[in-house]
Parts: sequence; structure tokens; C-alpha cells
Amino acid sequence: MPAINILPGLRDLAPAYDGFILDLWGVVHDGHKLYDGVVHCLEELQNHGKRVTMLSNAPRRAETVADAMTEMGLDRALYDHVLSSGELAYRALEARDEPWYAALGRRCLHMGPDRDKGLFDGLGVEIVADPDEAQFIVNTGPWQDGETVGDYEQVLAACARRNLAMVCANPDLEVIRGGRRIICAGTLAARYEELGGEVHYHGKPFAAAYRACLEQMGLDDPGRILAIGDSLVTDIKGALDAGLDTVLVTSGILAEELGTDYAEHPDPERLQAACERAGHIPNAAIPAFIW
Repeated sequence: MPAINILPGLRDLAPAYDGFILDLWGVVHDGHKLYDGVVHCLEELQNHGKRVTMLSNAPRRAETVADAMTEMGLDRALYDHVLSSGELAYRALEARDEPWYAALGRRCLHMGPDRDKGLFDGLGVEIVADPDEAQFIVNTGPWQDGETVGDYEQVLAACARRNLAMVCANPDLEVIRGGRRIICAGTLAARYEELGGEVHYHGKPFAAAYRACLEQMGLDDPGRILAIGDSLVTDIKGALDAGLDTVLVTSGILAEELGTDYAEHPDPERLQAACERAGHIPNAAIPAFIW
């Protein structure tokens, strides 16, 4: 496999692209605050006439994701669009124009924290707490940070016995929140599939997320779009499968594996080995989303 080109930032790459698809968690922020250098990098992209879309595996509506970034201090004028896995799940549940969704019913077991309940506004579903009363599941992640898959074994097994279909609104397996590693909805969904449950995913790395993103950007040439993310199994894999060029940010979810601090250049051999283990090789890598 070709050696990964590690660059100090985006400056040298930007001229080759018209549009940028950015992951949020691990690239723009850590779940609590913006990373150093992010605002300046977005300002430079704007100064050079680039279009920027945020594509996040957040299990919430796109507007809610944008509001959270505003609270962190990110001016909405610095990017063009936001698309989230939660928004894609919402659209599918609202339209129900696919047979799988049309058959779900209206009584839903919500697996996830209260902060995600805005996902159900206007959908006309009834949230129930007992798997025996539910007709389907919407999985937005663990009910509380710090929980493990084992904490969900009983409820997942009960749902599997009833053959309840699951909508997974965040395919991520784990994330770093404020320096702490926590599981995401994707980990619970993977266990549910092991138990025989059926899952429909929304978000990265699935093709529908990138089709929606490209449509939103209004750019005709995928070769002029660069996807930037910190996860090899979602951001990089998904963008590569969609035919996009990719840049890996190494100080996000991979920082512990690579043994690096924020914005610290990784050891090339360790980075190469990590990417080869995952089977997804980005076009380049940068230590952080900086100019």
C-alpha cells in the first residue's frame, strides 16, 4: 500500500478542491468545545471561496447540531450546510415511503438519552419503555455515558425475541467526549445484529449519507470534493466508497492508538500500520483540522 502523506495542515491541499465535507466530533470539536485552529481554518476556506458541509453521525436533527456548534462559538457564516445521521433517520421515519419503514408501526422503544428525544418531534410516534409494548426501536446511543454493551444485554435480547426492527441513528462505535471514550449507537446496533436483530443504519459510512450530502452541496464533480474525518471505519471508508478523496485527522479517535497529543504529528509507521489494519488508506493525513 502507498505511504500516507502527512501534511502540517490543509493549506497545500485546499486549491485542488471546491468543496469540503467535514466530520464534527474529533475534527471540529471534542463534544464540549472547539479545537484550537478550527475557526481560523474555516475562515481560510471561506476566504478561498470553498463550500463547506458538516456531515456528522450525531443522532439529532441537523438544526440541533448547528445550534450546539453555535453554543461552542462557531459562527454559522463559516460553513454552508449541516447534515446529520439523525436528520437522515428523521426523514426516513417521516416519509415512510420505503416498505421497510411503512411496516414499522407507531409504538417505539427509544434507546438513548433524553437529549435525543427531539428526533421524534412531529413524527407521530408513541414512545414506550417496555419491549413487549414496542413495535420497533430507534437507537440513538446509550442512555448514560460510561455504560457498556453488557448493560443493554437484557433489553436487546428481549427486543430480539420479538423480532423488533431497529433504526440506528448513529453508526459510530465509539467517540471521545471531553477526553473520555464512550460507546455509541453503532456498538449497540452491532450487538443487536449478533442477537439476530435487523438494523437499518443512517449516516457514515453508508452511501445514502454521501448522496444526500453531495446533493446539498450542489457540486457536480466528486473529484473536486475532499472529505475530512478522524475515523477510518466511518469517515474514511464511507468517503472512499463514495469515490471521494479523503484526509484523516490523526488527533481524534486514533490519538490514543497513535500515541499523540492534539496537533502532534504521528509516527508515520504507526499511522501506516493503523490504516492497513483497518483496510482504509486516506489520500493524506493531518495532525488536526488546521490551516
